Amino acid sequence: MADEHTNRASFGIQAEYCTAMAAPITARVSRVLGTALSRDSRTGRRVLDWPGEPVADALVLRLVGGFHALHRRGVAALAPVFTGAETGEARVAAILQQVVAAHDGDLLPWLDGPPQTNEAGRSAGLMTGILHLARRYGPRIEVLEIGSSAGLNLLVGRYRFDLGGVTFGPEASPVEIRPEWRGPPPPDAPVEIVSARGVDIQPLDLLTDRDAERLQAYCWVDNADRQARLEKAIAMVRAEGVDLAQGDAADWLEARLAEPQAPGVTRVLMHSVVWQYLPQATQHRIAAGMQAAGARATSDRPVGWVMMEPNRNLHRQEVRVLGWPGDTPMQLVALTHAHGAWVEACAPPYESRAYVMRED
Repeated sequence: MADEHTNRASFGIQAEYCTAMAAPITARVSRVLGTALSRDSRTGRRVLDWPGEPVADALVLRLVGGFHALHRRGVAALAPVFTGAETGEARVAAILQQVVAAHDGDLLPWLDGPPQTNEAGRSAGLMTGILHLARRYGPRIEVLEIGSSAGLNLLVGRYRFDLGGVTFGPEASPVEIRPEWRGPPPPDAPVEIVSARGVDIQPLDLLTDRDAERLQAYCWVDNADRQARLEKAIAMVRAEGVDLAQGDAADWLEARLAEPQAPGVTRVLMHSVVWQYLPQATQHRIAAGMQAAGARATSDRPVGWVMMEPNRNLHRQEVRVLGWPGDTPMQLVALTHAHGAWVEACAPPYESRAYVMRED
């Protein structure tokens, strides 16, 4: 169980992440909140008495999302903070304390659930992993995504990609995923996403203004390019739709894995920045389900697993790939920026890096 010191320290940890990802405004807000919060508000008390593990629970990002939402709604006091006009931390602290006092009831609900930073740019890392499976098993891919949030990465077959000069996807797509590429190019393998389905315990419905606003609030104010891409991706979901269900990740995946699999299609589980939020029992069920599906896999009906998940010790995201049939262990094939700004491909021989189970 955490204590006040641990909960306050988590704000500094998040600030380091933000600094590493070129988000100085969000870093400043995170850092200052760690000392500015007090027990004078319900929001402050709940944060300081947070019972869980604050970093794993993304406590800081929950609260920062609430402040960003208030800024987007036009709370004038926050304008100098979120535009970067005010950089003095004492003044920023005073402003944030003023806003907590005035908007305690608006901020408190943002602590109720984990942030859903659904980011289309993460498709760069996920698609890098899919390319490795396409080279191994063939181009036709059936995507099963857990923790889909609003479903932006379910559009993976409808985005235009340029990954280190390897281009594919609809040329007329409104969204182009073109990260800074580092290292060797990815496998130049043809890819056809034949279907993409997803699940989330609490999916966002982008047909509603409320959920669209929520998603935009979790997109850091520092990143104008991300904001612009997010608006385009939201428009794509509204125009074309996605196959997104509400439910438990393990329940849903087990049901999907039990369905008949078309010949010549690789069934791929993918997820990004979700594993840490899953209870240990859920993680074990998913891993067991994938191992069982892998044991049944054939050359005509392969199974794959692509994940983009954080290595918190190294402040980076890692793209890992596992496929069946075959005895190749899960491989670390790329590192990537948390929001897809860059991808750094690893060169073979690939490091073996298994998924890490959560310890509840």
